[in-house]
Amino acid sequence: RMQLLKARLPEWVQDWLDVIIPGLQIVLVLLAAWALQRLLRRIVRRASEHYQMPQHLLAPLNRLIRTLIYVGVLLLVLERVGVSATVLWTAFTGFATVGAVAFFAAWSVLSNLFCALLIAMARPFRIGDYIEVLDTAEKPGAKGRVVDINLLYTTLEDHTAAAGHTAWLQIPNALIFQRVVRRFQGSPPPAESPAESPAPTASAQAGGPISPPATLPASAAPAP
Repeated sequence: RMQLLKARLPEWVQDWLDVIIPGLQIVLVLLAAWALQRLLRRIVRRASEHYQMPQHLLAPLNRLIRTLIYVGVLLLVLERVGVSATVLWTAFTGFATVGAVAFFAAWSVLSNLFCALLIAMARPFRIGDYIEVLDTAEKPGAKGRVVDINLLYTTLEDHTAAAGHTAWLQIPNALIFQRVVRRFQGSPPPAESPAESPAPTASAQAGGPISPPATLPASAAPAP
């Protein structure tokens, strides 16, 4: 059928079919990529509005989507212009290997980025909340008011700082998901309990009268 259609075209068009058809395919790929990017950006924007994600998290997410689309478009365009699939697969596996090595090398940074996205979506706490990050539920930990949540750190205003001094605690986001988090929503954490008083004597615990201290007899008093 393609040969029959080609035979009906003028001769000057037949000479350019090897250029026109791949060119049209490339144009269609670019249009599809543009439409897909706009659709995904709209979905991300609506999801951010629904989950109330911070605006500084949207830029890297949109950049990641755009990069993936550009890579896919590049591979399709190279295939349309005649680059063999073997060459493309070899190049892809090479880049994938380099990317895997870079991923493991920067795992701590990437884990903080991923945890920042989880904090924005799950919202275990918000800016303005008082939280305490504990090693366990019994041991005290970092305590303060959440003042900032960025891609790498959650910043707390230290609640245990001395009066008249302001201190900041920067906790990696990945550490938030590895520790127990105590949240005091809407009110500051309770003040530290005062030091315990000395234990009462056995007679006081039994409820009996407390005898006054014994006095020395006159004969036992030291000589002046």
